[in-house]
Amino acid sequence: MKLKEIKNTFHLELDPLFPLEEVNRFFYILIEAYYNISRLNLAMDSDLEVENEALILEALEALKQQKPIQYILGETEFYGLTFKVNENTLIPRPETEELVSWVLKKAALNEKINILDIGTGSGCIAISIAKNLLKAKVYALDVSQGALKMATENAKLNQVEISFINEDILAVSDSELDKNIKFDIIVSNPPYVRNKEKKMMQANVLENEPHLALFVDDENPLQFYKAITVFAVKNLNKNGGLFFEINEYLGREMIQLLKEHHFENIQLKQDIFKKDRMIKGTFN
Repeated sequence: MKLKEIKNTFHLELDPLFPLEEVNRFFYILIEAYYNISRLNLAMDSDLEVENEALILEALEALKQQKPIQYILGETEFYGLTFKVNENTLIPRPETEELVSWVLKKAALNEKINILDIGTGSGCIAISIAKNLLKAKVYALDVSQGALKMATENAKLNQVEISFINEDILAVSDSELDKNIKFDIIVSNPPYVRNKEKKMMQANVLENEPHLALFVDDENPLQFYKAITVFAVKNLNKNGGLFFEINEYLGREMIQLLKEHHFENIQLKQDIFKKDRMIKGTFN
């Protein structure tokens, strides 16, 4: 079957659901992944054919059902690295790359420091940090065994050593983690989307990505931040740093939370979309 015919089918089926350029992007990503054919290859020979068209047509059906292309392919890119993803993990976002960059800028590049990533999911934060801070000892915690299985695969894929911990940060008090290890940096991108904000989200996110990693109760939107901050007070070394990705609407509340727990040098930072997306504090 000729690829130009498949492309026409993509537009016929997907144009009512997605913008034109998004449909083009889906098509070119898939022909590169499945057939090693680039956009340039197709432009140079518009009559290119593929034999196993079932692969891309199955992907088309999944796209029609609003399944994210990252889940269709089973992988995505984050911070220049490849990560496997599935229904147990959130799809890493560009905003979280900014959080990683912020941590790396503040970290001591040549020191043997301990870093903990709480709610690691696919492992994208912990693994990206470990890849860039070769002397750091990186730990990654998640309540989901499915997420940790995927994160472990991603650590092997990207050739880094991570100490993975299956714990619930809401119930970690007096655990072995809470007693035995002190950290120089704690970083987290915990669940922060309030249930009332669901209506603002795209259907492909709501219907596919794990709600455990996304949503919090409207009445207690800082539940995870409070637990992590209390844990950080007990388990950060002197001058240790606490970094969060946050809900863009709760920046003031986050500043107050860190102040109440005696963090200093608090800094609220906007992402590339000019939204309050990150915050850090130092514990002395």
